[in-house]
Amino acid sequence: MPKMKAAIFVAPGRIVLDEKPIPDIGPLDALIRITTTTICGTDVHILKGEYPVAKGLTVGHEPVGVIEKLGSAVSGYHEGRRVIAGAITPSGHSSACLCGYGSQDGAITKHGWKAIGGWKFGNTIDGCQAEFVCVADAMANLSAVPVGLTDEQVLMCPDIMSTGFSGAERGGVQIGDTVVVFAQGPIGLCATAGARLKGATTIIVVDSVAERLAVSRKLGADFTVDFKKVNPVDEILKITWIRLLWSM
Repeated sequence: MPKMKAAIFVAPGRIVLDEKPIPDIGPLDALIRITTTTICGTDVHILKGEYPVAKGLTVGHEPVGVIEKLGSAVSGYHEGRRVIAGAITPSGHSSACLCGYGSQDGAITKHGWKAIGGWKFGNTIDGCQAEFVCVADAMANLSAVPVGLTDEQVLMCPDIMSTGFSGAERGGVQIGDTVVVFAQGPIGLCATAGARLKGATTIIVVDSVAERLAVSRKLGADFTVDFKKVNPVDEILKITWIRLLWSM
């Protein structure tokens, strides 16, 4: 059986690079040859034993790669296509998915159906820090990489960017809204960009790191608030009150 290299969780404090069989795929799946991936903070929690996963599991949930093999029922993609797969990989056909809540997806286990959430790579199934990964329900979970974009340019899309953007979506941001985003780490910055793309016309961000506040301006923030220098609540009220007066 063909083998591949994979980063495997052995015990708290120990992840090893070892060999595993290249995954088989079913009719709805795709085998992805990983070209780029990264280490999430969650992987560090797994390594430290702070988040429990099964021994022998391949870690990682942020894949960029090329379709090596497609299941017989998959349409809309072709072998050799560059793709990403989200960290959240719902089936697309469960009750939760059909109601628009893919992150609450479930699965059939030996104890029956169980709500396990959409995060499966490196959590309940083998993940992406390997030479190959099987993406189940490929049509629901693959996205083609546009021609002209590098792996590095799309590397944040499977998890960090999509998490920030979904915050703006779940927050119901609409055209003309005023939005405040607290904390401008990678996910917060993506939430700021997401709020701008959703149509917010006034975006206020709160942080204390000057470099992050500067980047937030480039991603769509209209006002930056350093909570170590001013009371953020007072400053937000002042900004929104002034904006209200301007609009009258």
